[in-house]
Amino acid sequence: MIEELERHRQEQRAEREKARDLWQDEGWIFADQLGRRLNARTDQFHWKRLLDAAGVRDARLHDARHTAATVLLELGVTDRATMGVMGWSNASMASRYQQVTAPIRRSIADQVGGHLWGLGTSTTGREATG
Repeated sequence: MIEELERHRQEQRAEREKARDLWQDEGWIFADQLGRRLNARTDQFHWKRLLDAAGVRDARLHDARHTAATVLLELGVTDRATMGVMGWSNASMASRYQQVTAPIRRSIADQVGGHLWGLGTSTTGREATG
């Protein structure tokens, strides 16, 4: 991510030099070719183009936030860390953005099975005694 942001900074410097006196430095990390706030329609256009190029189903840009939150849940990222990544000030946002997926349910079932019947490993690291 750091490498991508650095690449973006270099591209933005080139845009600033090209725009010269027309550049309006409003402090945006992601700006248009003149330094202004991105237009939501332009952002949506580029998002749709990226989805098409990647061969991914059509989705709203906001849907990517739901996907990101759910992936963090699937990876077992702590609530505190998820809040930091997603920019949430309240953990209750998880119920709005994260979905309990089939792989998560399967993992829970495997853990319960391991805990109760000694199948695989349990979350406590102890095998069931019977």
